[in-house]
Amino acid sequence: MKKISVIGAGQMGNGIAHVLAQYGHPVILIDIAQANLDKALATIAKNLDRQVAKELITAVDRQATLDHITTSTDMAAGVADRDLVVEAATENVDLKLKIFRDLDAAAPKDCILATNTSSISITRIAAATQRPGQVIGMHFMNPVPVMKLVEVIRGYDTTDAVTRTVVDLSNAIGKVPVTVNDYAGFVANRILMPMINEAIETLFQGVGGVSEIDTVMKLGMAHPMGPLQLADFIGLDTCLAILRVLHQGLGSPKYAPCPLLVQMVTAGKLGVKSGEGFYAYTPGTKDLVVAPAFR
Repeated sequence: MKKISVIGAGQMGNGIAHVLAQYGHPVILIDIAQANLDKALATIAKNLDRQVAKELITAVDRQATLDHITTSTDMAAGVADRDLVVEAATENVDLKLKIFRDLDAAAPKDCILATNTSSISITRIAAATQRPGQVIGMHFMNPVPVMKLVEVIRGYDTTDAVTRTVVDLSNAIGKVPVTVNDYAGFVANRILMPMINEAIETLFQGVGGVSEIDTVMKLGMAHPMGPLQLADFIGLDTCLAILRVLHQGLGSPKYAPCPLLVQMVTAGKLGVKSGEGFYAYTPGTKDLVVAPAFR
């Protein structure tokens, strides 16, 4: 695996590009907006600075990583000679299907097409291409430079060779790959999202407050972050989208999103990305302050 492109310069995309480049892979980071690419490079540089400060890498490593990353707003040109493309766009099925149709037309015939989707069917995405055997899920965890797990999801037609290649690559970039099958939510979000949804339901019913619910889970269950804070970190819109995929794909009412979650997303309270969710976020401070609506 030599040349890799990453589609989408958001939080997940820039993290994936960071890690791949850190391990020596030439990466083209692709997004529709140059402003998004500039912001992504600034984020990668800042995260590399943290690694240098913690003596995890050297200043030479930092510069080498940045030198391995180029950017482009032209997807067709950016994937024309790639061995692997990792799509990390918004968790929207119609958008992903369009991207994969376009990738199938533009990427070399032997190129592996991977998606960082956290819930959408790999088989459905693969069906939008003429190479379903070469489509696979490569679900990184957030924040990508820190978290070790990569969920490797086989679609119905994904070949053994493609699976081995992605597993080997994941190992080579310091991750721990776990291969799972293609059902709604896979393993990580099939377990995580109902827990987050139940925490929101517990708040909605007035059983406990925001800090009380999170404290119980942190101190009682040894979770490093409470489920409501984690939902804010993931993005409440992303949580809602995943729950809707679970609800539709598995057909059980236990996956139905809590009305409070739906209401908050409708109101634009998306968590860290919007500055307010279950907690209020002030730039420059790490203090955890419950949002005004829940005080």
